Amino acid sequence: MIEVLVISKKVVADDICLFELAGLKGAPLPPFSAGAHIDVELPEGITRQYSLCNHPDENHRYQIAVLKDPFSRGGSLAMHKQINEGDRLQISEPRNHFPLAHEAKRSLLFAGGIGITPILCMAERLAHIGANFELHYCTRTPAKTAFIEHIKASEFADQVHFHFDDGNATQKLDAASLLATPDSNTHVYVCGPGGFMEYILNTAKELNWSEKQLHREYFSADPVDNTNDGRFEVKISSTGQIVEIPADKTILEVLEKLDIEISFSCESGVCGTCLTRILEGIPDHRDVFLTEEEQAKNDQFTPCCSRAKSELLILDI
Repeated sequence: MIEVLVISKKVVADDICLFELAGLKGAPLPPFSAGAHIDVELPEGITRQYSLCNHPDENHRYQIAVLKDPFSRGGSLAMHKQINEGDRLQISEPRNHFPLAHEAKRSLLFAGGIGITPILCMAERLAHIGANFELHYCTRTPAKTAFIEHIKASEFADQVHFHFDDGNATQKLDAASLLATPDSNTHVYVCGPGGFMEYILNTAKELNWSEKQLHREYFSADPVDNTNDGRFEVKISSTGQIVEIPADKTILEVLEKLDIEISFSCESGVCGTCLTRILEGIPDHRDVFLTEEEQAKNDQFTPCCSRAKSELLILDI
C-alpha cells in the first residue's frame, strides 16, 4: 500500500467531492493509464475503489471524485464526512480493468453521472494524442454535473455533448442514432448507473456491435433475488477440504470464517478483486465484472456474490 496526503477536497457538483492525493514529501506516484482505479482504505476496515480522473501523464497527484450515495454501505459517507484536507490515506497502486483499446481508430465514450470519472481520464488521454473520439455525458441537471466547467474550458470541449434529464427533448441522448452504424474501427466505452449502462450496451448489441468493441465498468451491482438460493459445496484444491455453503451465506463469508484467505473489496461482484479460478463445476455468475464471453467459459468467478449451479465447485485455492 502507498501512503498519500489529501492535499485538497472540494465540491464539484451536488453531492460530489473531488479529492486530490499526493505522495508524502512530494514523492512521485506510480504511473497509471486511462481507465485505472485505486483502492482506498477507509475507517472501520472499509476498502473502496475509485477511478482516477486526472490526466494519466500526471505522476505528482491522483484525483478521485466521490458521489455521496444515499444507499452507501459506508464508503462514500466516510469520504464525504470523515476525510478532509491534510489527512493521510492508504491506497493501492493503480489497476486497470477498463483500458482503452489501442487498436481503435475512433472511440465513442458514454458517461452517466459519476461514471464520468474514468471516462474523463480517457478523454484527456485521447485528446492528448490527437485521437478521434466523442464523449456523451448524461446527468440529471447541470447542478449535478461534475467537471462541467473543466470540460467546457478543455481543448476537447467541442467533442463533448451534454445531456440533461431536465433539459429539452432535442438534447436528450439518442443511443440508437449514435450507434446506428457498427464500425469495426470504433470502440465504445460506458460507465455509470446500471440502468444507463444496460441501455447503451443493449442498444449496441441489438444493432450488431461486436462484444469485443464494447467496454464497460460498473460502479455498483443491481440487487440480486436470493429467495431461491440453495446449499452447495466447494472443495479447496490445495487441501482437499470440502466446505458447505448454506443458502443464506456467500462463499466468501464462509471461507473467511474458516480463515481461508481470498482477497476481496467490493463484496458485490464489481471490482474483480476476489476473482478465483474454477477447476471443476459450474458457477452461477452474479457479477458485473466479467464479460458475457468470460462468464461463458466458467473457468473463473467472483465468490463474493456468485454461487453454484452444480452441487460442487472445486476452487484453485
